[in-house]
Amino acid sequence: MEANYPPPTKETVLREIEKFSDVIKGYSVRRIGVFGSVVRGEANAESDIDLLVEFSEKTLDNYFGLKFFLEDLFGKKVDLVIAENVKPRLRPIIFSEVEYAAGF
Repeated sequence: MEANYPPPTKETVLREIEKFSDVIKGYSVRRIGVFGSVVRGEANAESDIDLLVEFSEKTLDNYFGLKFFLEDLFGKKVDLVIAENVKPRLRPIIFSEVEYAAGF
């Protein structure tokens, strides 16, 4: 899936999420943002994309539908993290660096 894709950038990830916001909202997404190596500018061609998501309706169909849509969109593995499930020890790190997409 990742063979010919350049390293993801924060700007590209956020722009694509915003561009497809209607589709993404169809999965009951209340808010979505990028964090991790992409935000820090440390991503390389093999990097996955770490996304923090809040659902208004949390179902397996919404979670996996969104995950598969985003992986197809970016051509990369997406680590989709549900905000309320973040472990307490990781919350300060993730929540301090997450950058949310506009329009959510």
